[in-house]
Amino acid sequence: MIALVVSGAFALTSPAFTDGGKLPTSAAYNLMGCGGNNVAPVLNWTGAPNGTKSYAVTMHDPDAKAPGGWWHWVVFNIPATATSLDAAKNAMVPWVDGTTSFKARGYGGPCPPPGAPHHYNFMVYALDVPMLPGVSGDTTGPDLLQTMQGHVLGKTELTGMYGR
Repeated sequence: MIALVVSGAFALTSPAFTDGGKLPTSAAYNLMGCGGNNVAPVLNWTGAPNGTKSYAVTMHDPDAKAPGGWWHWVVFNIPATATSLDAAKNAMVPWVDGTTSFKARGYGGPCPPPGAPHHYNFMVYALDVPMLPGVSGDTTGPDLLQTMQGHVLGKTELTGMYGR
């Protein structure tokens, strides 16, 4: 578990959905009958803790039956100057996409089995280092959590729901 200093001012929002609201169909996976466009929702954050030198972002489905849930997005080494993650507009902002539970790099949208909607937790971590040591595109969500230990200044979360 990651120990952190909670910062009440550090906040995460998205123009695509509200906390606890439904993710847009465009965000859903585009294979396996999920019918989406596999486009990551734009994320915006404000109020990062003092001393932030980079960010990491994850999207995790804790409701998935896979052990430890399902990692849909693993992104790190986002510069401290960034205040959003928008794959369509941040093409010039360097970051590293890690490996998702789909065994691919980059965003993999929601694709739960038919039934109850799943929770998709988007987390932004403010880190005290400009680049995490020992990470690469092969880094998974659990690997990233392990590597970030001792470097997290704060985190903020936004949860979207999606079902089919």
